[in-house]
Formats: sequence, C-alpha cells, structure tokens
Amino acid sequence: MSASDGSESFTFTITEEDKANFKRLDQFLSHKLVDQSRSYIKMLFEKGEISSPNAAKKIELKKFPDVGTEIIVNIPPPAPADAIAENIPLEIHYEDEDLIIVNKAAGMVVHPAPGNYTGTLVNAILYHCKDIKGVGDQRRPGIVHRLDKGTSGIMVVAKNQKCHEGLVKLFSSHDITRRYECIAMGKSFPTGGKLESNIGRHPQNRLKMSTESKAGKHALTHYRVLKQFDKVAHVELKLETGRTHQIRVHLSQLLHRPILCDPLYGNPKEHLQRIGPELSDIIGDYEHPFLHAKELGFIHPITKKELHFTAPPPELFQRVLNHLNGC
Repeated sequence: MSASDGSESFTFTITEEDKANFKRLDQFLSHKLVDQSRSYIKMLFEKGEISSPNAAKKIELKKFPDVGTEIIVNIPPPAPADAIAENIPLEIHYEDEDLIIVNKAAGMVVHPAPGNYTGTLVNAILYHCKDIKGVGDQRRPGIVHRLDKGTSGIMVVAKNQKCHEGLVKLFSSHDITRRYECIAMGKSFPTGGKLESNIGRHPQNRLKMSTESKAGKHALTHYRVLKQFDKVAHVELKLETGRTHQIRVHLSQLLHRPILCDPLYGNPKEHLQRIGPELSDIIGDYEHPFLHAKELGFIHPITKKELHFTAPPPELFQRVLNHLNGC
C-alpha cells in the first residue's frame, strides 16, 4: 500500500509453501520484494522497518518464521535528491549529439528508486553525458523507456529535450521495433501466436502486474518458438505495446509458461529442480529471469535516419543455450 508521501507498506503471511521453499526470512523477502536488494532489506530490518505483530518469538533475517506469521515491511519514501553521476562502465552501441544506445546488464536498475539510489543506468549516463541533467524527468534524465532490473538488453536514452520528446512520441504511437528473447519453462510450447489482454496492477500484490486488473491497459505481444527443448523453450517476442512486465505477465498468466528463474512470476527453486542438475549447476545462484531485449529499431526523431541495433544475450544466457543445444 502506498502513502501520499511516497512510502509503501507490504504485509506477507507465511504459508506452508513458503516454509518449504525458503530457509531464511531475507531470502523470502528478496523473492517478494523483487526490486529491492538484499542489503537494502537488511538495512530496513536494522532500522525497525520489518516487524511482525503476531510472531511467537523475535523474528530474525537468518531464520524463517513459523507458518501463519505476519510480516510487515515499511519502505520509506524516495530521497528527494537528484541522481548523482557515477563512473560506471557502459556498453555503448551508438552515440550522437541527440541520443545514446546502450546494452544494459541484467541486475542493473534503470533509474534510482528506494533501495537502489546508486549504481543505476541513470547514474552511469549522468557521468558519461555531462549535460544531460534536466532532460525529461529530473530523477531519471533522458529515460524514455525502461527494462526491468533483471532484464538485459538494448535501450535508447535521449541527450536533449527535443530528442526526448520525439522518442516519447515514437514509443507512445508504437512506431518502434522491439524484439526480445527468453528461455521459458514448459514442454510442447505452442509454436507461436499472439498474446493479448489488459495489464494492470495486481489487486493483491502491488509488486506484480496482472491480466485480471480492472484498471488495466491493452497489451499485445507476438511470439514464436525458436527451438523447443525437453523442459524449456527458446522464444522470440515482439512487443506491440510496452506495459510494465508485459512479456513476463503474458507468458506466465496467458500461456502458464513463466520465464526461467523469474522470481516474481515463477518459482526459480522449482525451475532448477525441473531442468536437472547439470543445467542447475550452470545457472547457480543467478537471480534474474532469462529475458533479453535483443533488438531495437526506430526512425531517429531529429535526423530522420533509420536506426537498428541488436545485442547478443549475456554470457550466462548463451551458456545455457549452448548446453541445451549440446554444444
């Protein structure tokens, strides 16, 4: 639940399934609060922002509470300060005086938010582009679209206000090509098709999106299976719209085939058990969905030049594919 000052409060009740899947409270909360780091959860705990009104004994992050225990997490409002420049390496695919194309790493947050005020793409962009401050939103200068923290891939960032406005129009009118690839759970995956629904905030869990939301907006995803394996499929997806978590929601809720290791719409522990020990050893403790934004194409809003960019999946993603293909 959100308050007028920007703070948020979450309440979780421990179930038998939770007890079977988690050994520590901090692991459970990292799974539930997917956009928050483990260190931030520890800081909240130390400041008394994580509590229980009905625990039989004092809760601890390194231990798991009893079934039925209610856990309340209070997240303070965002810091009012602007983002600061940080010397963080960027994988730049293209740059001119109006915009920059980067390949965002999985695990990097796009812009500062509670728990992630530093180390974000915006912090890196501010260092690289000294005069970008004030372009668009002051807390996320230059940003016209975003990728989830765990999603890797191609992004465009505007370097001036005119380009920012032009890119916003392109995204709003869907005059932009966006292709993704993922590894999704499931046998006998449909070979391809169209996934269409409304998507809005989940009625019970504000961290999630849902196709059942009454206030949802239209969302359309095209997909095709690149290759079907025994327990998973390599899938390509093309977005017609850009709703929050769109691909993750459509695959998990419409096809009932969540993305491998998606902590919010799937069950990574169960996924690793199903795919077998060899593949599980390769993946290890990787915390992000196997989802990659591989292609971005659009008409440059200033020069009107046609631009098209691609990026291969991250090294671990490719290692998993190589193993599946017997390479």
